[in-house]
Amino acid sequence: MYPFNLFPDKGLQEIEFAPITFFYGGNGSGKTTLLNILAEKLELARHSTFNSSSLFQNYVKMCHVQAKPIPESSQILTSDDVFDFLLDSRSVNDGINDRRAELMQEYLDNKYAKHQLRSMDEFEEWRKTCEAKSKTQSKYIRSRLMDNVNMRSNGESAMGYFAEHIGENALYLLDEPENSLSIVCQQELAKLILDSARYLGCQFVIASHSPVLLSIPDALIYDLDEDPVRIRRWTELDNVRKYFDFFETHRDEFKTEDE
Repeated sequence: MYPFNLFPDKGLQEIEFAPITFFYGGNGSGKTTLLNILAEKLELARHSTFNSSSLFQNYVKMCHVQAKPIPESSQILTSDDVFDFLLDSRSVNDGINDRRAELMQEYLDNKYAKHQLRSMDEFEEWRKTCEAKSKTQSKYIRSRLMDNVNMRSNGESAMGYFAEHIGENALYLLDEPENSLSIVCQQELAKLILDSARYLGCQFVIASHSPVLLSIPDALIYDLDEDPVRIRRWTELDNVRKYFDFFETHRDEFKTEDE
């Protein structure tokens, strides 16, 4: 039963960690499970719940970790966290868009209203009428409505999420952070991870099959698709080789007329 049936034949008795360590493998290889085991064993902060069971917790109890004291700011960041963040931003923006529609109608009602101030009780409506007559529709709406929280693409927002949550001197577990990220954003995230490990005292354990992230210099990569599990260079990984073979097959299509 899960998770006891995942690792018996992989020869994975002990894992050592570098400043940047990757768990690489296909679906069902156990890379996310390893992250969750490590997160639970080290009692790292979480933003989203994950599927667990009594058997999983029993498995965690049987695991042992040797580590220095873990900084309180350490945490596990998953693709579910990013997805929830994107949904929350979209929900806020939907509410803002609804309010914008209401203000557009309010502007039109006040713009052409023939309201006269007869008492102080009518002052607010009279003020809105005067303001609508003196402003363009866009200025009227902007003065009453905050800008959309998220004016960026999903990939840009996801990259912003990682930039906001990754700080200094902490341990970060990242579960498939490449989800929602374009190759440009993946390159930005790879640089953020490398710089944070080199200069800001951070350590990363990452579950991923992104060639861009796996190419981070000096990263330690465990290939969970191998039996037994082996440490591999990123250029030896099956997923990366398939990308390489694909582009090699289409090499002539990339040539310009000058070539």
